[in-house]
Amino acid sequence: MTLQRQVQFWLISLAVFCAFLYVFSSVLLPFVAGMAVAYLLDPVCDRLEKMGMSRIWATVTILFSFVLILVLFFILVLPILGNQLLGFLDRFPELVKQLQALVSEQLGGRLASIAGISLEDLQSNMSNLVGQGASFVGKLAQSIWSGGQALLSILSLFVITPVVAFYLLLDWDKMVGRIDGWLPRDHLEELRALAREMDQAVAGFVRGQLSVCLILGTFYAASLAIAGLNFGLLIGMGAGLVSFIPFVGAALGFILSVGVALVQFWPDWPMIVIIGAIFAVGQFLEGNILQPKLVGDSTGLHPVTLMFALFAFGYLFGFVGMLVAVPAAAMIGVLARFALRQYLASSVYRGTGRKAAATDEQ
Repeated sequence: MTLQRQVQFWLISLAVFCAFLYVFSSVLLPFVAGMAVAYLLDPVCDRLEKMGMSRIWATVTILFSFVLILVLFFILVLPILGNQLLGFLDRFPELVKQLQALVSEQLGGRLASIAGISLEDLQSNMSNLVGQGASFVGKLAQSIWSGGQALLSILSLFVITPVVAFYLLLDWDKMVGRIDGWLPRDHLEELRALAREMDQAVAGFVRGQLSVCLILGTFYAASLAIAGLNFGLLIGMGAGLVSFIPFVGAALGFILSVGVALVQFWPDWPMIVIIGAIFAVGQFLEGNILQPKLVGDSTGLHPVTLMFALFAFGYLFGFVGMLVAVPAAAMIGVLARFALRQYLASSVYRGTGRKAAATDEQ
């Protein structure tokens, strides 16, 4: 097969795969989630096998423990988070008005003099801006919920996902071996090297970043709750879970927590400073300890590339697209680096030497 035919084959395969995701995105969530669970837990299963446990008993033990932890989380923690979420949404307009009034009272005169407008006009502009922002956030939340409500059903996530994860985890090594047997023999070693690099990139980010998110979420939630911040558990867990997007989780958590702290504690500045310091400590831990130890540079993804992948895949394939965005971006990054290495080693980049030969002849 010529190089042109190979490129056509892989481009057609990619197009078919994208079309499959687009057509069946509304029903793929439990299967994608089951595949993600199996991928995350496969190293644990392999370790238990090395300790003498059979594959089926290792699979049953791991999935039972995983489901048990998940059920305990939903029984013990989720009701508290749900109550705080309902309370936060109910009080959000009031919190916004109180924060707006506080800012206008403390800084309104200075801002108005700097802007050259009256205090009443400044307050009106701030009110319109806050209203538009709240409306945008509400529409965004409604869009996400309406797009994912059918997907996040209890039946699909708590019944289908464990079953899919069980069978995939049980036969994971067999499936990998079978896929390896389908690889073109002429490029077997190159493809295996690319597959190992992709696995390292995806595993390094998914497993490592998941650990970072859980640790940060626990730290933020516990610290804010101990500090006595209203909705602290909700804000902390949310900030930790969104920490897989660089700087976004900490920024959103900081803005929300400081805004709530201003309304709750003003004029008690030490408490407000403590709330801000919690996120400063969290960023220090993430940047200097958690990220280097648990994630490292295995993905090779720039933060801007990561955010673009999340938005692009989410726009094209909905909630399922956001789940596969990071692994897909990591694999595309591996392929792009491989293509760049091939280009730098080719005559297209290095030249054929004809020009230099012609110069010597002259």
